[in-house]
Amino acid sequence: MSLLILLVLPFAGSVLAALLPANARNREAWLAGLVALVGTVQAALLYPEVSYGGVVRYEIPWLPSLGLQFVLRMDGLAWVFSLMVSGIGLLVVLYARYYMSPEDPVPRFFSFFLAFMGAMLGVVLSGNLIQLALFWELTSLISFLLIGYWHHRPDARRGARMALTVTAAGGLCLFAGVLVLGHIVGSYDLDVVLGSGRVIREHPLYTTALVLLALGALTKSAQFPFHFWLPHAMAAPTPVSAYLHSATMVKAGVFLLTRLWPVLAGTEQWFWIISLAGMCTLLLGAYTAIFQQDLKGLLAYSTISHLGLITLLLGLGSPLALVAAVFHTMNHATFKASLFMAAGIIDHECGTRDIRRLSGLARVMPITATLAMVAGAAMAGVPLLNGFISKEMFFTEAVVVGHAVGMSHALPIAATVAGAFSVAYSWRFLHDVFFGPPPHDLPREPHEAPRWMRFPAEVLAFLCLAVGIAPSYTIAPFLATAVRAVLGEEVPGYSLAIWHGFNLPLVMSLVALIGGSALYLILQKTLRLSSLERMPLIHRLSGKRAFERSMTFAIGLADRLTNSLGARGLQSQLLGVIAVAILFAGIVLYGYPVLLPQPQQQVAPVDPTFAILWLIGIACAIGAAYQAKYHRLASLIMMGGAGLITCITFVWFSAPDLALTQLLVEVVTTILLLLGLRWLPRRREPAELGLRTPLLARARRVRDLAISVVGGAGMALLAYAILIRPYPETISNFFLERALTEGGGTNVVNVLLVDFRGFDTMGEICVLGIVALTVYALLRRFRPAPESIPLPHQQIDQGKTVSAARAGDDPAVGYMLMPSVLIRLALPMIVVFSIFLFMRGHNLPGGGFVAGLTLSVAFILQYMVAGTAWVESRLKLQPQRLIGLGLLFAVLTGMGAWLFGYPFLTSHTAHLDLPLIGEIHVPSAFVFDLGVFSLVVGATMLILTALAHQSIRSHRAIQQTEAETSRGGSQWS
Repeated sequence: MSLLILLVLPFAGSVLAALLPANARNREAWLAGLVALVGTVQAALLYPEVSYGGVVRYEIPWLPSLGLQFVLRMDGLAWVFSLMVSGIGLLVVLYARYYMSPEDPVPRFFSFFLAFMGAMLGVVLSGNLIQLALFWELTSLISFLLIGYWHHRPDARRGARMALTVTAAGGLCLFAGVLVLGHIVGSYDLDVVLGSGRVIREHPLYTTALVLLALGALTKSAQFPFHFWLPHAMAAPTPVSAYLHSATMVKAGVFLLTRLWPVLAGTEQWFWIISLAGMCTLLLGAYTAIFQQDLKGLLAYSTISHLGLITLLLGLGSPLALVAAVFHTMNHATFKASLFMAAGIIDHECGTRDIRRLSGLARVMPITATLAMVAGAAMAGVPLLNGFISKEMFFTEAVVVGHAVGMSHALPIAATVAGAFSVAYSWRFLHDVFFGPPPHDLPREPHEAPRWMRFPAEVLAFLCLAVGIAPSYTIAPFLATAVRAVLGEEVPGYSLAIWHGFNLPLVMSLVALIGGSALYLILQKTLRLSSLERMPLIHRLSGKRAFERSMTFAIGLADRLTNSLGARGLQSQLLGVIAVAILFAGIVLYGYPVLLPQPQQQVAPVDPTFAILWLIGIACAIGAAYQAKYHRLASLIMMGGAGLITCITFVWFSAPDLALTQLLVEVVTTILLLLGLRWLPRRREPAELGLRTPLLARARRVRDLAISVVGGAGMALLAYAILIRPYPETISNFFLERALTEGGGTNVVNVLLVDFRGFDTMGEICVLGIVALTVYALLRRFRPAPESIPLPHQQIDQGKTVSAARAGDDPAVGYMLMPSVLIRLALPMIVVFSIFLFMRGHNLPGGGFVAGLTLSVAFILQYMVAGTAWVESRLKLQPQRLIGLGLLFAVLTGMGAWLFGYPFLTSHTAHLDLPLIGEIHVPSAFVFDLGVFSLVVGATMLILTALAHQSIRSHRAIQQTEAETSRGGSQWS
């Protein structure tokens, strides 16, 4: 349960932060800080359980039959990352309290921040690969919101869009790789996967899974050639950069590679794919960082380089390289977060991050300068700091593994060159900003930041010193815990001692320190030139330019495909969809024996009454198609006649639930179509469609008729084949036998919807709610052109649209055949009937869907007789809240099963003995059905009232047009 609290708490805090008022910066910071503090303490308390190779699991059944569970799993590696996510998150929250301006929408910032913390914890704690992939994509979505937090800035919007495109595309590859990996192993459980290393490496799909998983990891950790998105993400506020780009988001990729190292590493494919990507990123990022003029740009490219170093270590495939990779991951999080905070303090107090305008800040900001120098020296690998020890381990593995794989010169040289570049850009960050002449002509007078704004950077700088001076007493136990979780009993011997004697790695470190310092001195004057806008040698290798060109090409290709394959008219689009569906259905079913009647089946004779009934329905359908050309209102009436015949058919075949649903759907959709008739485009003449002769127009109608007949006949034939096909045990018998015993109800249809297929029903009501909200959003902004609004003199024959109803100022008021007072009196009776249908639905015909439509009809009648203004002034309907409430009921019902250890949406029936009433049974599906009821009412009313309001606007526009026409002396006046 502690793992569940650790995961859920940030999301709960995110919701609370979003609800706080805009001017409550202190309360939001306290809330976020408290959430991060509790998470940090919660993770720290779990250390004894994972310190010696232990694993803490929390499992919730989800789809056990498919092997899918919601699993939270913490071992030593997940513990280290959880502590980094929560601990550094706590420091960043304190820093952000002083960095963010009161004018900023701070509740939104902390809400997104906590949501990202929860998503990142979901990644590191997931014990199921599918679950990991879902949290992975969630980090991409929330990071998009954080990077684009200042959405009024074009660079923030571009950076957020670029980050989302690259990382989300990688996430899709990761999801595909997870599916392949699960197929190889036969399970998505992480423990099972980690125990199947040999099976995975020997499988023919190993390379496919590796490439897909590597694409996910490399895109998230900004590895070559996907590194270009990270510098553009620096448009985010500095607290976001200090958190996402040092300790969390960009570490997700290396976490995944580390997590799957036992099952994927050790092959040539792994070595060449991962190590080459890491080496290219290490060198390219370090070289590019030297020439950056923006402090955060320099830190962004240095982050790319250090992530490349970690990736290269993981790609080498040796256990000691993995130890070094995990160690440097922890070290990088501390010194890089501190450097980002220092850069943010400089920007906050000086008003600029341009290195060419900054100098001599050590005189006016001595404490910030000291903190930055400690973290910058750790980044450069200076002795007695944490970065030095992990970089020494990197140099050692570069020598050892380079010799083993035939790269005895290339790999050590590349490592030394990258180390020299690291020293050079560290010198640039520190010397150019804090030393030299006093600063002048800055947007703000520089001074020290507030005490508590510096405190997080002080804590991180202290950790850099403590680990660098006494690693065995500070970081060693935690590093051993993380490494043991990955390597198990095969943990190699290693030492975190500062001095290992005079050896080749030490020589490489000295060469890197001296060479990097010399490189900085050579380039010092050139780097401060305002004309230096391009990097020497590789300025043409712009990932941003390649990305923008590829996006332009993709958008252009989509436009060309849309123009060539698309159609402006809905009829043409439907024609293509239905024709393709019929074609492929015919190909699949061609010659399939299921379409042939079985000789042993006895077909019942056709009842003459039923045949006459269907002849009436067929006549209505044909009449609707014929009248659509001349009179749309008559066509709508005939469509209603065909729907009524369908209702009677359901009654004939003893399906009262379907009959009730069909009848109410007919009522609601008929009203919906009546409200939308005015917006239908007029029917175009054959000449307007490019049909120059009557013969072509007739051929077009024959084509449409043929497609309709073939499609309808095919569905009828398929339904007939299914009905006469013999089954040893039919599906209906399965549900009839289990509806009462397992679902707690005798109405099989309702039990099927809210119990056996509850998850499917939840998806359907989600779609219904989304459609309703989309229609509402579109109609809110829909303003028809004046010439498209039909005037009262327009005829309703010849395919013209129906004119607005006339009754006062509200077109929703029509001419009723009974007094409106009777309709108002019918409202409570229909409401009671709706409740009756809902309450009896689990055992008798009814249910949430039918009851919701019934209540919607009651409200619609009030709109029709009283008008929109009268109803909304007396009935405080809030359809959006009803939709949200319905979804909440459905989700809480499903989650309630978890509390008792059952899979999501498992139903249970309780028997209650109430005074005066007696014994009643209350199934948990009752609450789920209540959610369906609420959402159906909300969605139906939202769509219909949105159309009604649009009709009011149209009616007023008609009145205005008529008035203007009368004043102008028109022939219609």
